Amino acid sequence: MDPTSNYLVCAGRELHYTEWGAQHADTVIAWHGLARTGRDMDDMAAHLSKRWRVICPDTLGRGLSQWSPAPDSEYCLGFYEQLAVSLLDQLGIHQCLWLGTSMGGAIGLHAAAAGLRGRIRRLVMNDIGPELAAPAVARIRSYAGSPPAFATVGELEQYFRTVYKPYGWLSDAQWRRLTETSTRRLPDGRVTPHYDPAMVRQFIAHPTDYDQWPAWDSLEIPVLVLRGQDSDLLLPEVAEAMRNRGPRAVVVTMPDCGHAPALNTPEQYALVERFFAAA
Repeated sequence: MDPTSNYLVCAGRELHYTEWGAQHADTVIAWHGLARTGRDMDDMAAHLSKRWRVICPDTLGRGLSQWSPAPDSEYCLGFYEQLAVSLLDQLGIHQCLWLGTSMGGAIGLHAAAAGLRGRIRRLVMNDIGPELAAPAVARIRSYAGSPPAFATVGELEQYFRTVYKPYGWLSDAQWRRLTETSTRRLPDGRVTPHYDPAMVRQFIAHPTDYDQWPAWDSLEIPVLVLRGQDSDLLLPEVAEAMRNRGPRAVVVTMPDCGHAPALNTPEQYALVERFFAAA
């Protein structure tokens, strides 16, 4: 079945989300990365929707969701958790499986340890951990905080192909969809990535937001960690610590990619499906 496009007001802010497999009762929340949109999850959601209902939100300030009028207080994991709790409550989701890429995985960890404790049954963290490598954060801030603008969508696609090369293999059609689902036009007619640049204020107003070892050590649910082989954000020693403490995650290294695997290959589908199906 084709996905539907939906909007809900959560914690006073309008969120957009796509829904796949609405006929199923068991639900997967698939949450995207920092400067991306829920449409990044299309391929994985299409696969999982054969068995599960899949909800793919646009985070506040991204895609078709509202931009925050209070960026310093709302662009942070704590408020994103509030949005997630409200979203699940309004959709009648009492328990769920959670798949999160980068920031989406950090939100899942934060929520599983607090506001959604006991409601997230299994957690997949795609190239994210309770500790981030500072140089990688600086790299991401360097492009996300000052998004460029281009005269044409074709030029924007070439930009995306460059900055997201670490995602690994994407087909030409997938690059085109990634571009078209995350483009907005400026008043001067140029095009730019579809997010609020102020969302990087999270790293200034909440500098320790992603330091989550206490939350990690408190988890009592199964966790699968997917790590890009060449990731500069989730370092090998952090992934190893995630294997040996707290919930003792299953860690799988994904070849031929860095931060973060695009979740668009049969091998990646199979890993996530097997993990969720064991619930």
